[in-house]
Amino acid sequence: MSKEKTASIDPATKEQLLVYPVEQMAPVKKSEQILAIGIPKENSVYEKRVPLKPESVAVLARNGHQIVVESNAGKASQFDDKEYSDAGAKIAYSSEEVYESEIILKVEPPTLEEIEKVKPGRTLISAIKLATLSPEYLKALMKKKITAVGYEFIEDKIGSIPIMRAMSEIAGSTVMLIAAEYLSSYANGKGIILGGVTGVPPTKVVIIGAGTVAEYAARTAIGLGAEVKIFDNHVYKLRRLKYAIGHEVYTSTLDEWILTEAIARADVVIGAVRAERTRAPVIVTEAMVAQMRPNSVIVDVSIDQGGCIETSEMTTIQNPTFKKYDVIHYCVPNIASRVARTSSTALSNIFTPYFIEIGECGGIDDMIFHNKWFMKGVYAYKGSLTNLDIARRYNLAFKDLSLLMAARW
Repeated sequence: MSKEKTASIDPATKEQLLVYPVEQMAPVKKSEQILAIGIPKENSVYEKRVPLKPESVAVLARNGHQIVVESNAGKASQFDDKEYSDAGAKIAYSSEEVYESEIILKVEPPTLEEIEKVKPGRTLISAIKLATLSPEYLKALMKKKITAVGYEFIEDKIGSIPIMRAMSEIAGSTVMLIAAEYLSSYANGKGIILGGVTGVPPTKVVIIGAGTVAEYAARTAIGLGAEVKIFDNHVYKLRRLKYAIGHEVYTSTLDEWILTEAIARADVVIGAVRAERTRAPVIVTEAMVAQMRPNSVIVDVSIDQGGCIETSEMTTIQNPTFKKYDVIHYCVPNIASRVARTSSTALSNIFTPYFIEIGECGGIDDMIFHNKWFMKGVYAYKGSLTNLDIARRYNLAFKDLSLLMAARW
């Protein structure tokens, strides 16, 4: 506009033009990105799962993504290399080749040695395992500027945690089978059936916690005819659980006297408390365990997060139990790994749409930036620790991921 025309504009009009909001270009969505996903073989002796099944690999391959699977990565879940190869994956015969991928997808968190194999700036998606997390592990991630996503923290669009929900359903259904095994005479247990038969008092089961594990454990125990008592300090969880089970069941808040009496009479105690921050709270004290009957069984599902029973100590599949106060303790983490094929299928069904969306978003950074529910799973981002609870626990520097992502744009 010329100076003459500008001068002729009424001053009030000119003032309106100055304050009138200026339209800005909307952010342009980046084009789809081809993902390079590496699936290494799990080295943990008690981890049998694989995060993607061959059918899911085929779906991702049809969408143009490149998947490298280490040889025998799916063997423990009954998926062989030929199935993955036929689905479009490249079979790698060295872990180094897998760790060159842009995105590393594992079930268990990598060891320090495995982190060394990851190229700087790559993305790692795996469990975190708060019970075994160490400052050295976190510092190794930050040194490599790895973006680390813990699938225990990833939410969906309605605020639930789909991977943990799926694994909890499996663990809850499996835990009562474990208890039944160790109650039997074959395992030198009490020699009683889990459940009840005509003329014989039913087995007494106490479940600590009222989440998904408790729901599915209670379903199984009630179906077998056991007498079930469930304890939790959140009344709304107890109410939800009773509604979900669709069966009248004994519930109580964590009253110390009532809980102590129930545990003393129990044949089976299931620890199923999920940590709200970094570690599961201890609910059942050593004194309570000392009052239990000989050869009763404790299965602490919360052992992945430190355990909710004071006498619990992490065990392995090779040596799954120990006795304390003559009570059998089963404290193997990853109970879902006992049914590896089912668990792998459940994991794969959740991860597959994630990767399709990551590709459509334009990459992992765009996925984080555009989806707050996915951002919640990120605990390390390109050299910075972005989970406040973990940073406080280990007295490490923390950076707000929202601010980091905003600065990026």
